Amino acid sequence: MFKGGFIQNLPKIYGIYTGGFIVFILLMAIAEQMGMTSKAIGICFVAFTVGIYALIGYLSRTVQVDAYYVAGRQVPTVFNGMATAADWMSGASFVAMAGGIYFKGYGYMALLVGWTGGYVLVSTLLAPYLRKFGCYTVPDFIGTRYGGNAARMCAVLVLFVASFTYVTAQINATGTIASVALDIPFNIAVYVGLVSILLCSMLGGMRAVTWTQVAQYIVLIIAYLIPVFWISNKLDAGLFPHLMLQDEVAKLASLESEYGLGQVKNTAAQMAEVKAVNKGLAGITKAHSAVNTTPWGFISLALCMMLGTASLPHILMRYFTTPSVRSARKSVAWSLFFIFLLYSSAPMLATLSKLALLDPAAGGIIGKSFAEVTSLDWYQNWNQAKLMYVSDFNGNGTLELNEFFMQGKAVVLATPEIAGLPYVISGLVAAGGMAAAMSTADGLILAIANALSHDFYYKIIDPKAETRQRLLVARALLVIIGFAGATIAALEIQSILGSVIWAFDFAMSGLFVPLVLGVWWKRATKEGAVAGMLLGLGSGAFYLYWVFFAKNAGILGITHLTFGIVGVVVSFIAMVVVSLITKQPDAATQKMVEDVRIPSGKAILGKQH
Repeated sequence: MFKGGFIQNLPKIYGIYTGGFIVFILLMAIAEQMGMTSKAIGICFVAFTVGIYALIGYLSRTVQVDAYYVAGRQVPTVFNGMATAADWMSGASFVAMAGGIYFKGYGYMALLVGWTGGYVLVSTLLAPYLRKFGCYTVPDFIGTRYGGNAARMCAVLVLFVASFTYVTAQINATGTIASVALDIPFNIAVYVGLVSILLCSMLGGMRAVTWTQVAQYIVLIIAYLIPVFWISNKLDAGLFPHLMLQDEVAKLASLESEYGLGQVKNTAAQMAEVKAVNKGLAGITKAHSAVNTTPWGFISLALCMMLGTASLPHILMRYFTTPSVRSARKSVAWSLFFIFLLYSSAPMLATLSKLALLDPAAGGIIGKSFAEVTSLDWYQNWNQAKLMYVSDFNGNGTLELNEFFMQGKAVVLATPEIAGLPYVISGLVAAGGMAAAMSTADGLILAIANALSHDFYYKIIDPKAETRQRLLVARALLVIIGFAGATIAALEIQSILGSVIWAFDFAMSGLFVPLVLGVWWKRATKEGAVAGMLLGLGSGAFYLYWVFFAKNAGILGITHLTFGIVGVVVSFIAMVVVSLITKQPDAATQKMVEDVRIPSGKAILGKQH
């Protein structure tokens, strides 16, 4: 049945895997009909999928440096596109994106525009050229292109800040799902999620993460699309609901008007009650209030997401794994296709979720008695998890639209139950959410650990370290960073989506300008790069503190979600000015930059690496 090596048999292997997963879903559906409890189904879905990922991670274990850091540079374009999409489809995309659109609508479409547009920048400005360079990590490129340890360490610093901020959001998402599926407290569930993440990456590094992410993409896309088409069919929204979005939005607006959206104003005391009972709602409110639908608000957020996408180290690392420069460019196209499958569905899912809540024909709960709503099993479960809350503010005993509260991260997870679908679909969605959060967390923790082990430990501290020692350090760092991330995530300082947006802003503040100018401007110097990274990151971080923590109004409409604009402008000015007043790079460096732009030939670093 299998002829040739592992790479040649990838379509067959993942075809069998997909078929097996569909069979598992059918078996769970049969078990539900036979009386299996919802809690048991949720545990089975999470345990089965995490077990599969752990098995793939174990089978992909390696002690080879190339395999650990860049998966041997032999990942085919289609599968690298799937792995990149999974790396990209974080807990924010899967769990929080539709929730953001649910609460804020048009304003959150800026995220979709920016994240998708960012891949155009990756394809045209960076990915092929970084692959031609032949590096292992983003700081590796910065350190070799500009020379000296100062630039390398500044890149490690920016990578750490951006990636660590991002990974806390993913562990938050795994904790949210695990707490509901396994019925355990959130502050314990984040560590359960962490163990699941580490099982996928510890032994095999990038090789294990790559093949695990392909498996995770298959799970998450099935889990996201099935509820969309099922609920759409139930609400008569058409066979292909994406084409009917305009009609459904119009229907939703009519229902919202009928139920008096915005007519009942909740008092400060009532909102205080909500915040006290529904832990974390205040953080959600902060994130939503900073997203607005003004033209500048939309453009600025989309711009930050574009530049941030082109600066994220864990995404750029994916293109180091392809066999050639050409395949790196093709991988970006495949990544966009696989990402589009989910992103085009997020607005539809948000719309269908609201319709399921409001439409009487679909069993909507708005307008029903409080006694009926609070007796529902699914409401009790989500309320116990502190993700959903109702309160009879006007005392009429009937649930009004302004008396129902739900956290953004619960929208996707709770929608199948709100719409009355079999619980097996909820279990499937939980498995998909875990896959999305785990796949991104794998890539992020690996990016941080690889940068510290390769660029700090090996390149600076101990250049003579043996392979075994290097990999041991990398694996130890995975555990340490993961534990720290879980501890921060348990504090719930910021919402999932808010933390992810911050990560993009940090990345663009410190890395976008040095990366792009490093490829496209031969005159860029080491001193300029250091100034650009430090001043960009520092100014962006200061603006975030000034607006978010010190609660100042901000300037020019730049909010705590778009502070990267300040950082990237300062970074550009600092890098250009300092580069022009310092000695230009030597001839060898300028020749290296020219060679990077040639799409064929051997990698710049070659075998020296």
